Amino acid sequence: MPQEKLGRILGSVAMRMRADFEQSRNFSHNGEAGTSREALVREFLASYLPSHVETVHNAEIITASGETSPQCDIVLADRGTPPFTTLNGYRILPNECVYGVVEVKTKLDKEQLVDACNKISKLRHMSKGSYRPTPGLIPRKTSAYGKVYDFFPTSGIIVAFDSLKLETIGSHLMDWCQNRPPFEWPDSVWVLGKGHLQWQNPDSRLLERSPGPGSLLAQIDTDTSQDILLALALHLNIHFSDAWMNPIDLVPYAGAARLGVISRRWRMTPVGRPPKMLEGL
Repeated sequence: MPQEKLGRILGSVAMRMRADFEQSRNFSHNGEAGTSREALVREFLASYLPSHVETVHNAEIITASGETSPQCDIVLADRGTPPFTTLNGYRILPNECVYGVVEVKTKLDKEQLVDACNKISKLRHMSKGSYRPTPGLIPRKTSAYGKVYDFFPTSGIIVAFDSLKLETIGSHLMDWCQNRPPFEWPDSVWVLGKGHLQWQNPDSRLLERSPGPGSLLAQIDTDTSQDILLALALHLNIHFSDAWMNPIDLVPYAGAARLGVISRRWRMTPVGRPPKMLEGL
């Protein structure tokens, strides 16, 4: 069966990722180890995300109003994103082009979970509005977090190579979400070798790609034959296959910067006569 073949493939991928993770433990520099683990996750994401979604490492997200995100582990962005970079090689991504972020943790505990949740919450509150109008088209909408948006809101996913007991992580996540709106909650949490946490519709009991008011948090324990990767690959496809972006307008990002001064103008004249130069502005 095709699904069984995909399961076997992803099972072998999971084994390789775990082996590469164990090898990264030998790195003497914590920064090198962290970068290696992020690269493992980024490689997996790039293989199973829809083709119009790009995985970006070492990126900062900015808005037209001047907001700047912390450095993000992995950003999922539209492939049409302008290729802005800094002198240090960091990608600078306009927030309008961002579909989601993935926080990668080596050992997920309460402190690391709260750090990831706070970052996702901050990114969701960053403004998205610098789009060009598209007259004549039916406006697109996206429903998520109990609201309807005229853009694709930023998704937030947490992936860890190890963690405390998954039920403990679930309890810590519920504590963090308790007094916050669904708009700030992460979409899912994934731990290699253990399982994942995902939101469930309280009425249908179906798993949802994003939380909403009254959503239940479900703990799904891993199938040891394929780890979490088959479920994660399917989740990524469902979550981002319909990700979309309106045409971005970069003019507001220029702010008050002067782009130039009009110094000459010409007006067309009848055929056979030279164009007329106009005085003044």
